Amino acid sequence: MRKLLVLTLLLASVQLSFAQKKEKLFNGKNLNGWVIYGTEKWYVEDGLLVSESGPDKGYGYLGTEEEYDDFEITLEFKQEANGNSGVFIRSTVDGTKVSGWQVEVAPPGKDTGGIYESYGRGWLVKPDPEKDKYLKFGEWNKMKIVVKGDNVTSYLNGHEMVNFTDAKIGEGKGGVCLQIHDGGGIKVYWRNIVLKKL
Repeated sequence: MRKLLVLTLLLASVQLSFAQKKEKLFNGKNLNGWVIYGTEKWYVEDGLLVSESGPDKGYGYLGTEEEYDDFEITLEFKQEANGNSGVFIRSTVDGTKVSGWQVEVAPPGKDTGGIYESYGRGWLVKPDPEKDKYLKFGEWNKMKIVVKGDNVTSYLNGHEMVNFTDAKIGEGKGGVCLQIHDGGGIKVYWRNIVLKKL
């Protein structure tokens, strides 16, 4: 009986440690834990995080207060209008100038899941064009990004989009940021943003 109790307690502690590693970055109520950069709109509506172009039609970012090194993040997004956005990893923002790497969230034919380095080398890797069929524009999509050391792997709706290794990314430090691209007319909904440290 005692062995069974010890085993039960051990299993419970293991499950708890796994559960503790997962962190909800968006609580569905407000923007606690996040910082707004720029004048574009970030707000919560009906339990969803909404990003929308403002009157300045400029770049905008919503970044985590905390920095993350190795992690796995999963989130869902739904695009309206042209939907040009992205998820930045190990990134910092000064005003609306971002330093880091973006996993693209974009309209059809615009390389969702690819990796772009803003104010640097530009496109580092794009998905094969045939993978564009995995994007469900105007519907909910699930994205997973795994960042470990110098490697980044992106998934869209369960399909691997890119697997990329880069020394500069490996040296990067910073948080997670969501983006509104400049140009205006952009609206993207987000939900179920969950991060697990690796």
